[in-house]
Amino acid sequence: MKKTGRPSKYRPEFAKQAAKLCKLGATDMELADFFECGIPTLYRWRAEHPEFQNAIKLGKQDIDERVERSLYQRAVGYSHPDVHVSNFQGNVTLTPIVKHYPPDVAAAFIWLKNRQPEKWRDKHEVEHSGKVDLAQVLKEARERVGLSETAH
Repeated sequence: MKKTGRPSKYRPEFAKQAAKLCKLGATDMELADFFECGIPTLYRWRAEHPEFQNAIKLGKQDIDERVERSLYQRAVGYSHPDVHVSNFQGNVTLTPIVKHYPPDVAAAFIWLKNRQPEKWRDKHEVEHSGKVDLAQVLKEARERVGLSETAH
């Protein structure tokens, strides 16, 4: 069966390029801009070319893991060696130091919300398992405020 329409601009080397771009944090919109195509075309290429889809998926997975590690470090706090550079009357002094970063509450909360959503999510599901008799509820409310059944 002969294909109709314009030939695809997709090239096999796009997979390697997409992987590198994704490892640098490129979004789908940025990929489409780089390849000079629209988002629908990019999605079609992903569907038609498994190597392209895998390159994007693995590239994004790498950068997501890097961000995850960074978020974890911010959440629990960390230290690293550094050098303090000072200049006094033209004399430059390099002093080795250890920089400390305390735990970040916001990062810890984000981490927990994503790792244990049932425990840390903002919205809690409440399930009512009993039967409610609206007439009885209204009667009890009237009694509490001192209204009689005939006063309404």
